[in-house]
Amino acid sequence: EGFGPQPMSSDVEETGRQRLRRLVMDRERLDDLLNGITRTPFRSRFALRPSELTYTASHGPDAIARHARKIVDERLAPACPDKDGRQTPWGGHPVFRAQHATATCCRKCLQTNHGIARGHELSELERQYVVAVVCRWIERESRTRKAGVPPPTLF
Repeated sequence: EGFGPQPMSSDVEETGRQRLRRLVMDRERLDDLLNGITRTPFRSRFALRPSELTYTASHGPDAIARHARKIVDERLAPACPDKDGRQTPWGGHPVFRAQHATATCCRKCLQTNHGIARGHELSELERQYVVAVVCRWIERESRTRKAGVPPPTLF
């Protein structure tokens, strides 16, 4: 079962699984999603700090994606994560900052903002989705900062 476009008739409602599959592979849809989430006052204040930008540039997108996957697997994927709601540090790694910016930091935020219900272990597709969202935000943020746009202040 691949992640390519899924045939759908116009009279069949899209399932959550089909939506996730589409979003994982479609940058334009990920951008639309991120534009909505990062428009909120709280989420719009997050930006990569200079040290996180340097880390991202020196490690590259493949390593960041691997780190994101490991963090998601360990901290977000369990049905009942340890310290849910407080398991994601505010910084120190680009993935942590991206999780807060994209509302993928805890299971409550995942449910509220992405429609991924609490109380079950994240499926492979849901994990890929979270990693795609986080990595796309980091990619966009890195490009924005390189263009000289000043970061917003968080505190």
